[in-house]
Amino acid sequence: MSGVAIARVAVVGTGVIGASWAAWFLAQGLDVDATDPSPGAEARLREAVAQHWPTLERSGLAEGASTARLRFHASLEDAVREADFVQENGPERMDFKIELFRRMDAVAPPHAILASSSSGLTVSGIQSGCAHPERVVLGHPFNPPHLIPLVEVIGGERTSADVVERTMAFYAGIGKRPIHVKREVKGHIANRLQAALWREAFHLVEQGVASVADIDAAISQGPGLRWAVMGPFMNLHLSGGAGGIAHVLAHLGGPIEDWWHDLGSPSMTPELRQRVAEGVAAELGERRTSELERTRDTLLLDLIRAKAAAGTLE
Repeated sequence: MSGVAIARVAVVGTGVIGASWAAWFLAQGLDVDATDPSPGAEARLREAVAQHWPTLERSGLAEGASTARLRFHASLEDAVREADFVQENGPERMDFKIELFRRMDAVAPPHAILASSSSGLTVSGIQSGCAHPERVVLGHPFNPPHLIPLVEVIGGERTSADVVERTMAFYAGIGKRPIHVKREVKGHIANRLQAALWREAFHLVEQGVASVADIDAAISQGPGLRWAVMGPFMNLHLSGGAGGIAHVLAHLGGPIEDWWHDLGSPSMTPELRQRVAEGVAAELGERRTSELERTRDTLLLDLIRAKAAAGTLE
């Protein structure tokens, strides 16, 4: 089982995440079988792949990469029947995923790995209806998957260590940066870190400390620039000069802990949601969301390529 090469991937659910995944797999020279029960799903998928393709060409296509290697199936079973690897991107409902994985497990080849893109559900729950739960794993991407390298890999209570290892190797082999989350927690790692920042951002808006635009600027023009290069611990380490992180924690550990105690706990009230939505609309102004997305993707690609060229950063 561990020696089977992954050449054909099934993408189940072809919304924003699934379509992005499909584009990335195709760009890596893989065959992709896709399925989604939504009306018009095939046309939307092919349009999304076509929109992503110029960016992927800039980042570099693998030998044999082609959009012609995409096949769409009306039937879930037909989509996964020949798959070496399945990337599932369905609704975030446990009952839905349990049944979906039960169906995929019943027809996928014995060697196939069944991975979920779930952003918060546990693998232990998702695999609970499968006859072969040992091959079910989480492969949670960061949006958009065709650009962002991170993939969080987590096994459930009955996932085999071999499957976790194979999944990590597969993602690394197609240019991703997989990390192994060693224990199941709500939201995994990256979403929990984001949630902590969002919590205080909403609190600051609620308390009238700053506008939505100024809070965005505080991150995008400040620590966000450093975080795009290195993570929070390495940034702290560099802040300490010759003494490194030990020096920082000796001198700022107390103040940091004091800030923790002062952080807010906002509730997502209708009033707060409206205030944030109005703030985003004011910040957006006359700019179109699609224009911002194109600019974001261009900058992300340039940054990712620059980091790869540097060779010394994660």
